[in-house]
Amino acid sequence: MLASLTVAVAATFLSEHYGGPVMLFALLLGMAFYFLSQEGPCVPGIEVASKRILRFAVALLGAQITTADITSLGLTPVVIVGGSVILTMLFGLVAARIAGLSRGFGILTSGAVAICGASAALAISSVLPKSVNHERDTAFTVIGVTALSTIAMIAYPAAIAYFHLDHAAIGVFLGGTIHDVAQVVGAGFTVSEEAGNVATFTKLLRVAMLLPVVMTLSFLLRARDGGGGEWRLPGFLVVFAALVLLNSAGLIPATVLAAIKSVSRWCLVTAIAALGMQTSLKAMADVGGRAIALIVAETLFLALLVLGILIWAT
Repeated sequence: MLASLTVAVAATFLSEHYGGPVMLFALLLGMAFYFLSQEGPCVPGIEVASKRILRFAVALLGAQITTADITSLGLTPVVIVGGSVILTMLFGLVAARIAGLSRGFGILTSGAVAICGASAALAISSVLPKSVNHERDTAFTVIGVTALSTIAMIAYPAAIAYFHLDHAAIGVFLGGTIHDVAQVVGAGFTVSEEAGNVATFTKLLRVAMLLPVVMTLSFLLRARDGGGGEWRLPGFLVVFAALVLLNSAGLIPATVLAAIKSVSRWCLVTAIAALGMQTSLKAMADVGGRAIALIVAETLFLALLVLGILIWAT
């Protein structure tokens, strides 16, 4: 666990001083220490960091959402976000099948694209059945959505200008299509303050979809494996929901809220560093072009879907 935290500290330093996504740095640096997860005293701690600390971090994400944030957006963004998440995940399942990839891989990539990038990939990964390529597929998804999110942060504000939408609609588009929160904020405030605020709120609404999506997946996968009658709501999702309610009621002091957000961020970076340590570069090379085409297709599908709805609505 200390090894995972050390990599997280190094990744944070690089991100803060040289720019770039901290999670991508953590994953790539972790992959350089792949040997630590194969044998020796670090193996158990890396396993704990990549699973238990990951779930703890996802649980704390609930402190970043309030029901007021969601209701303040009005009905249109709620419908757009809810519909786009469902349709993008269905598209990913169908496209994965056509491409000859596993159902689990389609769920993982489409969920990450539809909801909140790397954080969603890690949360969904935690409830998917473990397979031989589980860590490899998760690492690939994190790299893919982070890279595409960075590209979108640069390309989307310029591209959306050609459609002559107002700044509120532009904010809904950016918040509804870019994968990671940091890139949404960067893209939104590049356009205007109004677009940045709307984009941030819309993105938080997508993050709020993490709870029902992961809970539903957990239930369906358990039922498919013959354990439907014994299913229980995972503990980290209970904590997630409780923090949303407490934060909505204003029962979490500002200092405590800031501390929770900081701890969640550090836990996520530590968990992804541990995930990188479990990922072989050779295995990543074996993912293939079909997987890359799938995650790009899911990203384009989401962007075109949200843009089409906004143009139709105006």
